[in-house]
Amino acid sequence: MTSGNVSARVIGRRLKMIEDLLRQIRALPLDIPAVFLADSKNYPVAESCLRRCLEALLDIGRHILAKGYGAAVSEYKDIPKLLQKHAALAEDESHTLHILAGYRNRMVHFYYEVSEEELYRICAQELGDIERITDAYRRWVKQHPDKMEQA
Repeated sequence: MTSGNVSARVIGRRLKMIEDLLRQIRALPLDIPAVFLADSKNYPVAESCLRRCLEALLDIGRHILAKGYGAAVSEYKDIPKLLQKHAALAEDESHTLHILAGYRNRMVHFYYEVSEEELYRICAQELGDIERITDAYRRWVKQHPDKMEQA
C-alpha cells in the first residue's frame, strides 16, 4: 500500500463524533451507581456511545496509518503499535489505545460479559483515556501538515 494524503475532514468528523458521544455519556447519571443502574435505558446508551467512541478512535488511527504511512491494518489491536512505530503515538498512548482496542473487541464479541456495573465504572471514571488519544491525534495533525491533504 502506498501513502497518500490524510484527510483532515475524515479526522475532524470522527473527532467531533467522539466529542458528541462523550457528551452524551457524561449527560447520564454517573454520580451515583444506584441511580445509573436504576434506569434500564442507561446501559444501552452508555454501551453504544462508548463502543462508537472506541471504533472512531481506531478508525482515525487506521486512516493515519493507511494514508500517512501506507500501512495496511486488518486488526484493531495492531493499530496502536504501528502508530507508535511511526511516532504518531507515544509509548504510553499506544499502550492505552491497545487496551481500548481490546475493550472494544470485548464489547463486540463478548458483550454478554460486560456488566452494567463495569460499564458504569468505565463511563464514570475512565473517559479521560479516550480524550488523551484524541489529543494525541490532534497533536499529530498539527505536527504533520506535510501528510495532510491540501484543500
